[in-house]
Amino acid sequence: MSSDLDSPVESLSDAHLLGVLVGQRHAQHLLKDASGSLARLLHEPSAQAYGAPQVTSKLKAATELVRRSLAEALKRQDVLSSPAHVRTYLRVKLARLEHEVFFVLFLDAHNRVIAAEELFRGTLTQTSVYPREVVKRALTLNAVGVILAHNHPSGVAEPSRADEFLTQTLRSSLQLIDVRVLDHVSVGGNDLVSFAERGRL
Repeated sequence: MSSDLDSPVESLSDAHLLGVLVGQRHAQHLLKDASGSLARLLHEPSAQAYGAPQVTSKLKAATELVRRSLAEALKRQDVLSSPAHVRTYLRVKLARLEHEVFFVLFLDAHNRVIAAEELFRGTLTQTSVYPREVVKRALTLNAVGVILAHNHPSGVAEPSRADEFLTQTLRSSLQLIDVRVLDHVSVGGNDLVSFAERGRL
């Protein structure tokens, strides 16, 4: 093969694409370790196990580039027109974290992202969220709408009753300043749950 990318990238296998990034030998080991799942591999890089920390760094860099590309695109478009794009961004942003975070996308009148911010950080199992601080930040940014998100490091995306109660509390608080909660997304591993899709908003 004269070049790693002689063929169109869309036609290459997962192993070949990964090999272009980290080398074919590492690619085979990594995919095997991740049970063939690219999503698991990117969220839980395990190259350290093969004595190749530089491979881990490359995978983390690739993931971060994808996240930044998605974030940039969200600032240029109506997020309601591309819910799959929003979910991909939140999955890439939150799925591999080892602690809980509460994340907010603040939107303008055209449903474009003004800012995407981690407002609260917690432990492995819980995060304290203060509605007053969410309201203050929405006012500061002159936001018209928000999409709330949080992760479950356990890998289980199903929201708890506490998550549902928090959603309604935030919705009521933000309504007082005419800011709409468009969705609340719970991320667990590669899965996520949309409150809006379930009719819980």
